[in-house]
Amino acid sequence: MLDTLPLLSPTDFPALKRGRLTTLQVNLGYRCNQSCQHCHVNAGPQRTEMMDDTQVELIPQVLAARRLETLDLTGGAPELHSRFRWLVAEARALGVRVIDRCNLTILSEPGHEDLAEFLAEQQVEVVASLPCYLEDNVDKQRGKGVYARSIAGLKRLNALGYGQAGGGLASRSPGRPKNDLAPSGGGSGDFPEPGAQRILNLVYNPGGAHLPPAQAGLEAAYKRELLERHGIVFNRLLTLANMPILRFGSTLLSKGGFEDYMVLLKSSHNPANLAGVMCRELISVDWQGRLYDCDFNQMLGLAMRGHATLAGLLEVDPADAAIRVAEHCYGCTAGQGSSCGGALA
Repeated sequence: MLDTLPLLSPTDFPALKRGRLTTLQVNLGYRCNQSCQHCHVNAGPQRTEMMDDTQVELIPQVLAARRLETLDLTGGAPELHSRFRWLVAEARALGVRVIDRCNLTILSEPGHEDLAEFLAEQQVEVVASLPCYLEDNVDKQRGKGVYARSIAGLKRLNALGYGQAGGGLASRSPGRPKNDLAPSGGGSGDFPEPGAQRILNLVYNPGGAHLPPAQAGLEAAYKRELLERHGIVFNRLLTLANMPILRFGSTLLSKGGFEDYMVLLKSSHNPANLAGVMCRELISVDWQGRLYDCDFNQMLGLAMRGHATLAGLLEVDPADAAIRVAEHCYGCTAGQGSSCGGALA
């Protein structure tokens, strides 16, 4: 694989500092049941890197010590980690909002047939990858048969109450009693119990070297097409720009498109997006417990300054720390902006 890091630094991207930390984004490992061309993690079935028990058990301690609002679980396929369900339950017992970045096909993998029910019982917010509402486009990007399995997964989540209009999962505010948003349990029926909030957001990323279209317009198209074609509903569509790193960056280099893509990102830079970039309130944790300013820096090996570790967050408040930047950061500020929460503008 061709390395893009030497081409991404030095940089003239504006200096950034972190504000108050609200979100811990944890990569539980790089093993995945899929191998997607656009994957900036380079995840796949043959990857063996997975977080050990010592680091997993630190996560609830850090959530409590730093009074964090959100635990964002990613991978690979985070659900493949043997402690995934334990970690989700521990975080929810603290009243922390939990996000599962789910590829949907994991819901039908052997041994995970009851995963959707578990997510519903714990009121986990599902952020699901679906790069298009058309079968050919999805299978071309993610593999033959992925679209059909993804649609089946979405229907299962809908049957459990996910994606209903007006749904929203509040997080526990600092100082509120523990367990005031604890999991409701139950979950035996096809629809949520009274008061349950089950959020289903979809993720779109372009199939090539171009910026995502306007999020609001594309969301409307997704909602119309998925409802008409499959009877599927969801809450929001999040549009993400492809980052010029790892698998996607290597593809750009091999096809001679890297420089043109960087010109597109830099020429589309919108300074107004700097106020909302995710690294201002999020820290990314790799499978070894090392800290990064964002998931993309993690994949480039650009660790936070000071040899920061997950254990260190028990004692150190990272607010006001300088954020490491490089040329790929323009992917977050180009056009309408891009983050793990979708468009910024």
